[in-house]
Amino acid sequence: MDEYRRERHKDFVESPEDIAEILDTVSEKVPKMIKGIIGAFFSPDAAKDMAKSVAEFRKTLIEGGIPEDEAMRMTREYMQTVTNWKGMVNEFKVCLLYTSPSPRDLSTSRMPSSA
Repeated sequence: MDEYRRERHKDFVESPEDIAEILDTVSEKVPKMIKGIIGAFFSPDAAKDMAKSVAEFRKTLIEGGIPEDEAMRMTREYMQTVTNWKGMVNEFKVCLLYTSPSPRDLSTSRMPSSA
């Protein structure tokens, strides 16, 4: 590692205790954030808002001269897009699960002895 990179690396390397504290904070806050996002999309109020949105979308299509069968198809696609947020949030949770280090990863250094 060249000198510049070694100096920058020292600025960003935290002690295992600091990293453990960061991970504890993240493990506490991220699930709450995800729960809040899911709640925002799938609460009773969100369901009412989604129904109004879908109805308005369909109504606008029909008022704009789109044939009924085409408006229905487009409305279904719109609904699928809106409800796919749940799938994206689930993918996000899986991504976090597989990219977050385990606390046991902090117990031993992964740095080569020459670093």
